[in-house]
Amino acid sequence: MQEIIRTNDVVVLSLSESLMKDAGIHCLIADQSMSVLEGSLGLLPRRFLVETDRADEARRILKDAGLEAELRP
Repeated sequence: MQEIIRTNDVVVLSLSESLMKDAGIHCLIADQSMSVLEGSLGLLPRRFLVETDRADEARRILKDAGLEAELRP
């Protein structure tokens, strides 16, 4: 798995997850459980991970959806 987004924005994460599911790319939002420990304030960013061998395809899909600014280098 490769991290391609790190954000506190649940809308970005939800949209990204939906786009990956539509494309058949396995994805995972890591660190969701950490929000419980921090009191659900949204201070700790969550990591959006995709299959390593399809990371370039995932990045292309997210760019086409207007999420280029959210992508990690």
